[in-house]
Amino acid sequence: MDDWETWEMHDEVRLWPRERLALLQIENSLSQDRRFARRMGDTRREVWLPVAVLLLGIASAFAAVMGVRTSDPALLWCFALLWPLTLFQAFRLLCRTVRRHCRSRSGDGVRPWL
Repeated sequence: MDDWETWEMHDEVRLWPRERLALLQIENSLSQDRRFARRMGDTRREVWLPVAVLLLGIASAFAAVMGVRTSDPALLWCFALLWPLTLFQAFRLLCRTVRRHCRSRSGDGVRPWL
């Protein structure tokens, strides 16, 4: 049983193939809109930011430790380039977490201050 059949059975509505095709086309066009997908909470993209922060943090720490141990200017410059990028991505992750937390609490009638 595919998604359409379960949807039809749940709503007890039968759709003609032409209507199904129209709905699929609408869903396809909406899924290509990045801003709409972000507002709707698309979970496919949400996993990459924490992974990026983790990997950048590990790479920054490695470059810092090895740069200090070996006094190699290339590693120190690598750390100097990686660290601001790591902080920027961590800040984005923090903002997204706070925004999600405020959105979940805004249903209580309290306006978020941030």
